[in-house]
Amino acid sequence: MARPEVLDRIKEAESEADDIVAKAESEREERIAEARSTADDIREQAREEARELKEQRIEAAREEIEAEREEILETGISEREALESQAAENRAAVVEYTVDLFTEAVNVQSQT
Repeated sequence: MARPEVLDRIKEAESEADDIVAKAESEREERIAEARSTADDIREQAREEARELKEQRIEAAREEIEAEREEILETGISEREALESQAAENRAAVVEYTVDLFTEAVNVQSQT
């Protein structure tokens, strides 16, 4: 093989190697871009799932608070009704006691 042919083959091989390297770099850049895009998608999906979970937890907490509030209100109403009933039952005795005190005071004053 003549020297010029060898040089031509070497140049062709170098050119092919350069093409292979350029193609590999291009593919690498494409893969990196795809990986970044996929990572962005995964991050956005994770953010959305976190937002949804947060909203679910907030809603559950609100429901729990509302249930507790209703229970407290019901207990307060029951206690108020019991106190009103007890006060109504005691009213006659208090009136009688007050009348007795007044009568006693009048009697004490009239005796002096």
